[in-house]
Amino acid sequence: MTRQRCLRASIAILLWVSLAHLLLTPAFGNELEQTNQTISLNDVKGGRLLFKTAHAGRFLPAPTLKTDVRISVTGLIARATITQEFLNPTLEQDAWAEGLYVFPLPETAAVDHLRMKVGERIIEGQIKEKTEAKKAYEQAKHEGKRASLIEQERPNIFTTSVANIGPGERITVEIEYQETIRYDQGAFSLRFPMVVGPRYIPGTPVVMEDQPPGIGWALDTDRVPDASRITPPVQHPNAGPINPLSLSIDLAPGFPLGTIESPSHEILTLADPDGHRSITLRADTVPADRDFVLTWRPAAGQAPTISVFREQRGDDQYVFLMAVPPAGTDQPAASVPREAIFVIDTSGSMSGTSIEQAKAALLLALNRLTAQDRFNVIQFNSITHVLFSQAQPVTPQTLRKAVHYVDNLKATGGTEILPALKMALKGSAPASHLRQVIFLTDGQVGNEDELLEIIRSQLGTSRLFTIGIGSAPNSHFMRKASGFGRGTFTHIGNTSEVKARMDAIFHKLEHPVLTDLRVDGMDDHVEMFPSRIPDLYEGEPVVVVLKGRSLPDTVTIRGMVGAAPWTTSITLKNREAREGLSVYWARQKIASLMDWQRYGQNEAATRQAILDVALAHHLVSKYTSLVAVDVTPIRPHDKALQSHAMKTNLPDGQDFQAIFGLPQTATSGQLRILLGLAALLAAWLMWTLRGRVA
Repeated sequence: MTRQRCLRASIAILLWVSLAHLLLTPAFGNELEQTNQTISLNDVKGGRLLFKTAHAGRFLPAPTLKTDVRISVTGLIARATITQEFLNPTLEQDAWAEGLYVFPLPETAAVDHLRMKVGERIIEGQIKEKTEAKKAYEQAKHEGKRASLIEQERPNIFTTSVANIGPGERITVEIEYQETIRYDQGAFSLRFPMVVGPRYIPGTPVVMEDQPPGIGWALDTDRVPDASRITPPVQHPNAGPINPLSLSIDLAPGFPLGTIESPSHEILTLADPDGHRSITLRADTVPADRDFVLTWRPAAGQAPTISVFREQRGDDQYVFLMAVPPAGTDQPAASVPREAIFVIDTSGSMSGTSIEQAKAALLLALNRLTAQDRFNVIQFNSITHVLFSQAQPVTPQTLRKAVHYVDNLKATGGTEILPALKMALKGSAPASHLRQVIFLTDGQVGNEDELLEIIRSQLGTSRLFTIGIGSAPNSHFMRKASGFGRGTFTHIGNTSEVKARMDAIFHKLEHPVLTDLRVDGMDDHVEMFPSRIPDLYEGEPVVVVLKGRSLPDTVTIRGMVGAAPWTTSITLKNREAREGLSVYWARQKIASLMDWQRYGQNEAATRQAILDVALAHHLVSKYTSLVAVDVTPIRPHDKALQSHAMKTNLPDGQDFQAIFGLPQTATSGQLRILLGLAALLAAWLMWTLRGRVA
């Protein structure tokens, strides 16, 4: 009797899972019934996302995506236009589609324009409060109107939604953003991220009642409530690359140029008569699978030491100010004993070239230690392991043991940063030593806010330095972590960069820090961001932006370089006009408000303050979105709309199986829900049967 009951229970579970799968499948767009315009696997040339039909061996092409990026750089301001073209390739009259694409932008990008183009028609996007924008999009989608929506998931992750793409139709979405160029140690740099890397999602799965689930492969959890919105499906590398991207840059640096190079991609550079440079990728298109990086240096003796720009917007004046403190001597500062805690990520996302880059960087760092220093090495994946129970003096024996330990590190498991971070920060160095924590990781985690709070509350007297590893690191988290940790962030994109990047880090560590920075000469009515200037390392500039009805003619920047005071006065009057400074100021204010929220400021008050700034300056933020809606319904009411999550490439150099643990594809979040419910049902039935038998 017991065996019969178990058999019936097993059959019931299988039937229940099968029924649930059939009921859920149409909502996820995994199976379509149309037979016209279908293709077989033999028809596929290169990477292609296909959806099953009711006919064995026949598939329907999903919407495809290609991207064009045009960036105009004028001095220190970059203005970018991203064109995303969504194509519904099937001509089957019932195959109406919605495309959902999760993509990255620079973490400092101020997204302020959206245009939707259908044929010759252009629909301008409107900035709205986030829930209002989502409601307008969903209503338009339901009514059969073409619509597009841009939402911010993280400061460096956004989602484009495009509804009602007709059979054989192309819909183009244009997004504009602005950011400032980075300047560090004599070089200017621009980074354009192309892919959201797979992120480790810690925590227990939960159902969020106040938000619908996203399109990602991960479930929302108690520690990452929006996990399903930041984990887009990933194309297996064996299926070939997708999402081709073209890129061009118009560079007007404002000074004679020395060198221009891209460590990430092959480029072509054309010099224009007016001193501009036109830069394109050497290939027509490239797969969106790594960050694009461009660096340029001024000609000898042409590096700017002070840059000041002004903008008038209504009654308000804005000033952007960059001042480069004078370089110190080439000789290191007086040697100070250090306690260096090296933390290296050995999780699955570091598998491939990333772990080799991280190991090479760590070995170089170990070789820079001196006999007066102390050190330790911590590695983490799903678990945390420490080399020594506490920091040890640098001796031939301890150094040899550390080198052997690093040589044998392997990448596997999850990215459980939290325990390693707590372990690294909890120690204390002798009063004679300067404590520095050096983190080597790709930062591919979803619980950034949780980690930043640990840094804020447990940093103590340590300084935290982050080294981003790999072709597509989570630069938002890495830069914020080093900012909260009073350190600096460096990115190593490939093995050939390891020595140069590590030398740059040690140059900073071995020279005096510029501290106690302030700007004098302003009254209380002037808003400056950042409101508190962080400590700077040699080669890093002071960068602030001011807003006020009236601004002073001159300001004075003061600080301490080691034990010596540093002062410079800067004239603000009659400076060159430059558009976009108000946008930069607004983006900086929003970032500051978000930081205040992390420091415990009232969430409702900061939310309203962010809304006020974002709506006034037409900016996408955590609480605002851009939405564009056509006025004319186009999809017949009797035709269903299929939603398609646009797949992304795996970041270059990563190992698919090491991350997802399966030979072809990761288990989807929806399937895991079914399997989890099935397991719970099975456990309940077995418990019931056991009780009856007893």
